[in-house]
Amino acid sequence: MNWFKRIRNVKYLLIVVAVVIAITSLLASNYLIRDLKSEETNRMEVWAEAMRSLNNADENTDLNLVLKVINGNNTIPVVVVSSSGKVLSYRNIDYVPVIGRDSLDVLKSLAATMMGNGHSIRIDIPGEKEETYDYINICYDESLMLKRLEAYPFVQLAVVVVFVMVSIFALFAVSRAEQNKVWVGLSKETAHQLGTPISSLMAWSQVLKDTYPDDKLIPEMDNDISRLERVADRFSKIGSQPEPKPDDVIEVLSRVVTYMKHRVSDKVTIVTDFPSDPVIVSLVSALFEWVAENLCKNAVDAMEGVGCITISVRENLNFVIVEVTDTGKGIQKSNFEAVFKPGFTTKERGWGLGLSLAKRIIEQYHKGKIFVKSSELGVGTTFRIELPHRRV
Repeated sequence: MNWFKRIRNVKYLLIVVAVVIAITSLLASNYLIRDLKSEETNRMEVWAEAMRSLNNADENTDLNLVLKVINGNNTIPVVVVSSSGKVLSYRNIDYVPVIGRDSLDVLKSLAATMMGNGHSIRIDIPGEKEETYDYINICYDESLMLKRLEAYPFVQLAVVVVFVMVSIFALFAVSRAEQNKVWVGLSKETAHQLGTPISSLMAWSQVLKDTYPDDKLIPEMDNDISRLERVADRFSKIGSQPEPKPDDVIEVLSRVVTYMKHRVSDKVTIVTDFPSDPVIVSLVSALFEWVAENLCKNAVDAMEGVGCITISVRENLNFVIVEVTDTGKGIQKSNFEAVFKPGFTTKERGWGLGLSLAKRIIEQYHKGKIFVKSSELGVGTTFRIELPHRRV
């Protein structure tokens, strides 16, 4: 449970860090863009003043500085329009011909757009008649560099989002790889350690048969030894790629029911709802049997040793469906997916690996699905397993 919470907290921390970076970046970029806009506006006011000086110039005016200011604008797009709407000149505009439209019409449209955005400066100039005045509008737009800077925060935000997603994916990939190594190593070592005592028990069982041939307890001992052999076989298959073989789901589940009935109290009832005909599916029988046992044991724990477990099997065109229903304490809906995460457990002494391993067995070895179909607190829970239907 703690391990699962730590992984989830790391994920949340990465998201928070990404949000902080994004907000900081957007604020910093906003301040920078605001300052650059103000600077460009000031430059255009100086440029407009130079244009006024040029239009009001006489033979005594020094035009060197005026022309230097006018020619120094190489970034800000400008369209100069008369009071009548005639385009007088333009600068820093990459004109793209439009079929069916005159170039002056395109420039007028651009000027109108600039004025509509509030990017224009009016300059009064002497009229044709003495002591009369006319005016021109200097329409300008943001420079290409400024437009790129305005788009940059959103690009940066997208990069941060991608970075966080990749980081989270890498975190879970590394965690999953570590889990797999732990599971495989633990399983292999468990199978190895069980091998020696099982062999000894088989030998001692044979000695007891020879010494006490009529003892009725020895066959039960043999059953338990066979059970230990199957358990060791299950652990040895974890991490390998056992080949699924056609097997009868009913027969496998019947073995599980028989085993569980001998190991639960009389207060626990196990009810089966099986078809009368065999249901053949490609199974790794030892592993699938373990999954069914794990679900039954969890059901007994959830019912605290008192209640009813119902195991049902049915089939449709695509799947063979196995459901295990208990009358236990139930699972909160928010934990329907979390119960399959490694480390998640509601037991004081549980490791939280049972359902996680069951999910891996069903999905990786049997290409099926296992999930919580339904659950209600204080009423019970139904786990569903869906196996691809393969008729033999």
